[in-house]
Amino acid sequence: MIALCASLLTAGILSLTEDKDRFGISKGLDIFATLFREVNLMYVDEVQPEKMVQDGIDAMLKNLDPYTVFYPESRIDEFKLMMTGEYAGIGSIIRRKDDHVVIWEPYKDSPAHKAGLLPGDKILAIDGEEMGGKDVEHVSSRLKGLPGKELLLKLQRVGVEKPVEKRLTREVVQIPPIPYHGMIGEKTGYIYFTSFTDKAAESLRRAILDLKGRGAESLVLDLRGNGGGLLDQSVEIANLFLPRGMLVVSTRGKVKQWDKEYHTRGNPIVPDMKLAVLIDRASASASEILAGALQDYDRAVVIGERSFGKGLVQATRDLAYNTKLKVTTAKYYVPSGRCIQALDYSHRNPDGSVGAIPDSLIKPFRTKAGRAVYDGGGIAPDVKVEPEEYAKVTRELVLKDLIFDFANEYAVTRPALDAPATFRVTDEIYDAFKRFLHLRGFEYETASQALLDRLEEATVAEKYHDQVADQVKRLKADLGHSIDRDLDLFRDEISLVLADQLMERYYMQGGVIEFHTRHDRDILKALEILAADEAYREILR
Repeated sequence: MIALCASLLTAGILSLTEDKDRFGISKGLDIFATLFREVNLMYVDEVQPEKMVQDGIDAMLKNLDPYTVFYPESRIDEFKLMMTGEYAGIGSIIRRKDDHVVIWEPYKDSPAHKAGLLPGDKILAIDGEEMGGKDVEHVSSRLKGLPGKELLLKLQRVGVEKPVEKRLTREVVQIPPIPYHGMIGEKTGYIYFTSFTDKAAESLRRAILDLKGRGAESLVLDLRGNGGGLLDQSVEIANLFLPRGMLVVSTRGKVKQWDKEYHTRGNPIVPDMKLAVLIDRASASASEILAGALQDYDRAVVIGERSFGKGLVQATRDLAYNTKLKVTTAKYYVPSGRCIQALDYSHRNPDGSVGAIPDSLIKPFRTKAGRAVYDGGGIAPDVKVEPEEYAKVTRELVLKDLIFDFANEYAVTRPALDAPATFRVTDEIYDAFKRFLHLRGFEYETASQALLDRLEEATVAEKYHDQVADQVKRLKADLGHSIDRDLDLFRDEISLVLADQLMERYYMQGGVIEFHTRHDRDILKALEILAADEAYREILR
């Protein structure tokens, strides 16, 4: 009898709680609807009802986490691109430059590529509509749409005086999850893997088998910059390397239906091939599931930087009027039991990386072989490679698009360039780049110069200037910079960035990646480890 009363009491409390929650939701919706109606009717100026609702929804979701997102009908193409890598358009990255949007990088074999669009082409008009002063979103909306529609683009091309016109037809464009794979040594294959879309596992399987057929006995899988995607694809890809029946990831949420375990279901195609996985601060979500599972089973050496730290799972819910909600439903845990979600996902370093986490908040876990791994902030690599820090002059050249502009001008009079496997920035190319910068009047200010200017202003304001003028002058002479000196001093790093842009201009994205395989520090470190059997085994032991 006592047990029965207790059960009835518990049920009654739960019922009251649920009734209270339902009343709170109903009350909130009623307040929002009446407020919206009154503002729309009474406000002194015209309002934009759809924008008001969108802003209200965005503000509401912002209080949750960065990955719970509402997609209005106008952004459904963006959602589809994220899930499948497909969209209908011309197939090119575009960017705003000065007062126009320009073609930045056409995708290989896309309508833009087949029509002969080039990086640097300024979009003047689309089907007669002037594009001057328009933002990227507006221009993109004109380039995307139903496949099969013909577009007429008027362009201003670098090195051509009069505008050129190009006709092209929209197609369904598939952004490949693997833009490049190839051999980077006699026995080592390399795969650059960018997204976990719905065809990613099959694409990776084919790439691995191709490399294996070309003699690969070890593999470098590059997940740097890979922001993730579909969870089931990460499980299928892990199965390419792990035996049947292995736990890859588990999820736990408020609703019990999201508590799941995901195991490998087939036989691996390369169960014993030596494997190095490259990650960086932009490797997130499904990338971290894959890297974490391979690390927890001591199946791969993980190289690079600490990953992003996104241990949250999202589900998609269909809403009214062809809108969608991507909502966080659970946290995920890799096989060792750790959750790699950054403890505070709302506060990160300016570069997006995970901030320092107190030791008291980090828990140790163990890999299958007993190696210590930790939760609370992404996947920590087995072998850390510090990120490249570029000089101020290099950063300024990139930020001001001067390397991009030079590559486009250089290509006007030089139709061919050495292949990525052999290319290097020669004295002739670098001298041409320096002349280009002088013609453009390139200038920049270093942080030390700015501090000295403020110091001098302070000495004048505080009437110390006469006494310290000579010292300030000497400091300016010692710390001042000349463009020519800096271009010579930092030639090596500037040349690598310049080579990237030239490779992209002449050989598109595949050329850039192939060139990188000869110079990238993470890739070179992976090659070094894979070549030394004992060092490889020692890391995983």
